Amino acid sequence: MTDNNDLTDIDDNASHSAVIIGTDSAAGVSTLEKLRADPRITVIDNCGQQQDALTELVPAVEADILDEPTRWAYYPWRRCVVHVVGPRAFHRLRLDRNRNLISAAEQQRLAKLKVGVIGLSVGHAIAYNLAAEGLCGELRLTDFDELELPNLNRVPGTVFDLGVNKAVVTARRIAEIDPYLPVRVDLGGARPETIDEFVGGLDVVVEECDSLDAKVLVREAARARHLPVLMATADRGLLDVERFDLDPTRPILHGLLGDIETAQLAGLSSRDKVPHVLRILDAPQLSPRMAASLVEVGKTLTTWPQLAAEVILGATVVADAVRRIGLGEPMRSGRVRVDIADTLDRIDDPLTSRSEQPKLDDDQLADEPTDVAEILAMAAARAPSGGNVQPWHIESSDTRLSLRLAIKHTTTMDVGYRGSAVALGAAAFNARVAAAAHGLAGQIEWSRGDEGTPLYGTMQLAPGTAPELAALYEPMLQRETNRLRGTGAPIAAEVLQTLRAAAVRERARLTVLDSRADIETAAGLLAATDRIRYLTPTLHREMISELRWPGDPAQDSGIDVTTLGLDPADLVLLDILRRPDVMAKLSDWDAGAALGDDTYERVTSSSALAVVSVQGRRLTDYAQAGSAVESVWVAAQQNGLAVQPVSPVFLYAHDDRDLEELSAAHAGTLRDLQYSFRRLTTTERDESQALVLRLSFAPRPSVRSRRRAHLPGQTPQYG
Repeated sequence: MTDNNDLTDIDDNASHSAVIIGTDSAAGVSTLEKLRADPRITVIDNCGQQQDALTELVPAVEADILDEPTRWAYYPWRRCVVHVVGPRAFHRLRLDRNRNLISAAEQQRLAKLKVGVIGLSVGHAIAYNLAAEGLCGELRLTDFDELELPNLNRVPGTVFDLGVNKAVVTARRIAEIDPYLPVRVDLGGARPETIDEFVGGLDVVVEECDSLDAKVLVREAARARHLPVLMATADRGLLDVERFDLDPTRPILHGLLGDIETAQLAGLSSRDKVPHVLRILDAPQLSPRMAASLVEVGKTLTTWPQLAAEVILGATVVADAVRRIGLGEPMRSGRVRVDIADTLDRIDDPLTSRSEQPKLDDDQLADEPTDVAEILAMAAARAPSGGNVQPWHIESSDTRLSLRLAIKHTTTMDVGYRGSAVALGAAAFNARVAAAAHGLAGQIEWSRGDEGTPLYGTMQLAPGTAPELAALYEPMLQRETNRLRGTGAPIAAEVLQTLRAAAVRERARLTVLDSRADIETAAGLLAATDRIRYLTPTLHREMISELRWPGDPAQDSGIDVTTLGLDPADLVLLDILRRPDVMAKLSDWDAGAALGDDTYERVTSSSALAVVSVQGRRLTDYAQAGSAVESVWVAAQQNGLAVQPVSPVFLYAHDDRDLEELSAAHAGTLRDLQYSFRRLTTTERDESQALVLRLSFAPRPSVRSRRRAHLPGQTPQYG
């Protein structure tokens, strides 16, 4: 970049930087008028389109950038003047598509980096990549050689550039993508008398010389100034990293050249270089084609071959290494090969590696057991549980059923095993229904246990009748989670009253949100807690571990992804969202607002949101609430409603310590969300919320979740 309003001293043939002309001064206006008046000069003005594009960026561009004066960039070698937005606006717009692969804060940090590239054949692609991605704020280029026709198999120049110094060709190409980026050009290459000045003040050195003595010279100068050196070699994507900034005593070129003197390397012919090159490149690791070609250098080949694809690959790898060094990310000394040929040899075919999950028809359900003990155990095991983890141990006989909380199946969200207690309560309700349907009666007696079994319940069975419970047997067996989006049609008042009565019969309370305003408010709160669940590593890991993809083991627990009602695009997105590295990046950026979108859309598509709550905070109270949850669920399904739990992260937290345990980084936000949700649902201070249910009108799901076998020899169940 040259800021110059006087064009008299510009050599059109030797120039390599754009001349920036401002029109906020008389000199600038005069210079521009002269250029416009010259019939040999082409004038390009699409600055209005650039300014329009600026206004469309998200987030909105600051007013001072929008108001920044525009400039004109004159390219002498093209005899062309181009109207462009100001430097800050230019970089904001040009680099917008980098986000979030490179964040705005990272881009600003990288803009302070000074990088030198020595050798502009392979180095041309590297320098261009660094400029294109905005990975530096200044480039220094040096090469003594001129572009020749044989270079055009890999150097992105043109026939118009033949005979022009390679560093100048590179600088011009960079200026044409960013007229504001400072690029210094040295036409001499790596020489003892100039190398110190060239590397002085740099942050990273990229060395791509053909000359072995130049390679050593550059490294000696860089090591003396504690500068990292990078080198890409166009065979199997080889990258060498020498972090002299971290270890200034490190031997040059990893010690691969041995004790040879620098003077001995000067002036070697291509053939004489081969033994030294083989040491540097580690001959056994060369590709067969390159290794065979080196044997032919000086015989059937003028010099060693290079391909554009390998050069571009090297430029990509070096650019990533520069970014890592510039941002202080891990990048240790050593070498690595990014072998595209090997990768392509190991190509996978998704068509053959993917197995489809068969849909479950009614005739695939396990045979109905005839033994009363098995019937009761099967019914209890069909109860819902968070993530379908089934946190229970069931023992059953003709006269007694025992339920014990199995802590090995619990998760972080299950604070104090309260969610597991709800699941046990639902299992107890199912067992009572099954017992009533088979002429038996009994009530569950809940007791607090020890650390190994925090809660257990027993039900003594005796002949008896309970027609209301018995009538629920088939509906209970048909109970299912329906995650499909609903129509949002209103639920009749008498149906809502039926659901409330179902909760009351189990000594709990049901709160229903059915106004659109309340549903949307609740959806926003639940979506916000889902974002926290994604961004908290432990919660995310456990949530993803609950999902079962086609072909996964342990299909008899967890949630089958085919039950989620996702379209193919959302299913692909879920495959991305299950990656912890993706969540870590979103957390670093304090981003991820879209992580709650699915929950928001599901809830707002619903007819109502129902919250089951109970007096008290003991595990036995939560178990009682669990029975009410199952009672309400069965009643809802009997009345044609689809039911899905959408419980928030904070559901089982009682205090700040619980919230810290859930997500230390987001405990304050969870506290505020919990307060707002309990207030919205008019939950009293001494009440415990057991489960939040989404109610809608939707088709039945085509796949039902499996259950583990809970008795010896029992077939896994579906529910």
